[in-house]
Amino acid sequence: MEPATTSQALGAARRWLKPAIYVLLRCGVSWKEFAELAKSVYVEVATERFGKRGRPTNVSRTAVLTGLARRDVRKYREKLAASEAPTSGYVAKASLLLSAWHLDPEFVDKKGSPRQLPVEGERSSFEALLKRCGGADVQATTLIKELVAAGCVSRRADGRLKVLRRDYIPSSIDTQMLRLWASAIEGLAKTGGHNLTRSEREPPRFQREAVNDRIPASAMKDFRRFLEQEGQAFLERMDAWLTEQQVPPATKVEAPLRVGVGVYHIQD
Repeated sequence: MEPATTSQALGAARRWLKPAIYVLLRCGVSWKEFAELAKSVYVEVATERFGKRGRPTNVSRTAVLTGLARRDVRKYREKLAASEAPTSGYVAKASLLLSAWHLDPEFVDKKGSPRQLPVEGERSSFEALLKRCGGADVQATTLIKELVAAGCVSRRADGRLKVLRRDYIPSSIDTQMLRLWASAIEGLAKTGGHNLTRSEREPPRFQREAVNDRIPASAMKDFRRFLEQEGQAFLERMDAWLTEQQVPPATKVEAPLRVGVGVYHIQD
């Protein structure tokens, strides 16, 4: 079996990152926030999974594995130990601008409420506010469109802009659906990761797909109906089997496992 190269691993990661990044962008997560999170997770995984004889990986080896400086490894370890969210505090320019619009004395009235701003002008304008927030590399008209579409700003009849919200979230995504999305991706990633890295003594985990790239769009309604019927029937049988195997909550079980299966619709 030919080992995968780094470039092949990165190419594979790009495929699953694209749909994940789409969701993060919809939730207002900037690349700097994601990069900070990625560094923390690199340190966490390298520390927990690459140690010897069951012990955590030391700082030097973690630095070699992750490519981070040892001082950064220590920093993220301290944050992880304190159960802090290891983010840099960076916020997207849109969020920074909305916050300044509510707090900066130049852009609030005597009562402390955000002023309605003209788009242009050297002072007390949207352009001036954007410049104040370090947005020289952002077109004001582009950002206005984003903020209006996100329901953060409205345009008045006289052309001035009124801020409606202090937080920038490009489009609303239900919290519970976000949790389900994370859980589904985590489960699939763990299964695929196990199958890619398991030793010969470990059995593979079931991972199969039924995919055809010659299906007409006219068949999608029937496909969804068939999948909902057959997929739900399978999951109900699986749930019944799992229920039969589970032990009562009061029963002591050594190292109980979370076991299950997921069914999902594939479509490009």
